[in-house]
Amino acid sequence: MRTVLIVEDDLINARVFSKILTKRGGLGVKHTEDVEEVIKIAQAGEADLILMDVSLSRSMYHGKSVDGIKITQMLKSDPQTADLPVILVTAHAMEGDRENFLKQSGADGYISKPVVDHQLFVDQIVALLPKNEP
Repeated sequence: MRTVLIVEDDLINARVFSKILTKRGGLGVKHTEDVEEVIKIAQAGEADLILMDVSLSRSMYHGKSVDGIKITQMLKSDPQTADLPVILVTAHAMEGDRENFLKQSGADGYISKPVVDHQLFVDQIVALLPKNEP
């Protein structure tokens, strides 16, 4: 089973995403907002895709506050995790933000909150899952 790692500091959102992905997408999910854990899961190959909230309010790494963009940059700059697809999730989608966020972070895709169309949400994620595994 494919696994999506949800990096989200809002538990209600995380729960909603989990439910949609497991029920509609038939996917496994993990959830954490702990940056060390995100990196550990990514490096261990325990997730096939990361759903990354852009504005993580409580996430710290080495004593510094980091957001989803920064974490994505860290993952993308590490050869071990560079190929892991990352989809940014943000509620602050202004025109042009999307391109900036994607360019800045190196993420593979972008979803705006709130997620209204559950099927589209699943489809966007499934489309970016690595194809080479059964």
